[in-house]
Amino acid sequence: MLKRKYGNRHDWQRITKRRYAQSFLDAESFKGYITLIDMVKVREPLWITYENRELCLVDDGYMWLQQFPFGKNHMVTTTFDWEGNIVQWYIDICHEYGTDKGIPTIDDLFLDIVALPTGEVYLLDEDELEEALATNVINQEIYDLAWAEAERLLKEIKEGIFELFDIADLHKKMLEPTLESSV
Repeated sequence: MLKRKYGNRHDWQRITKRRYAQSFLDAESFKGYITLIDMVKVREPLWITYENRELCLVDDGYMWLQQFPFGKNHMVTTTFDWEGNIVQWYIDICHEYGTDKGIPTIDDLFLDIVALPTGEVYLLDEDELEEALATNVINQEIYDLAWAEAERLLKEIKEGIFELFDIADLHKKMLEPTLESSV
């Protein structure tokens, strides 16, 4: 079964106090949902290492902007530190997105892409996609869709034409005034 991820990350216990906002946009530059999670207080920071680079992805005052582009097989999470600097872009390859009680969701297809502001790009979790195919969690058609989407996105990132990176800060600024406290 595919893992479902929610735009509000309501199930993530690491965040003890948060504010949340979401909106649906229908503009020429972007059509789909955008969400913003303000991590007011967290139990403990989350650090991750890519090769020899250690990055903090979750801490008090960090924000995650998520972009759910309509009709696409990916969702982008932009991590902002407490000063508003972009730490990373994390792209979930997904089967499709929808909503559950008004909250945008994705069905995760295991493959992920991480892009750093320094230009480094990482493809993650290929082994998880292979295992999902081998254990019949997904079929060959879904497997091929995941790889095709990942390869297309990697090409766009390399060529500098992946537009969601360019509008992440704008989307964050649009949602910040509407942040509301939530559990």
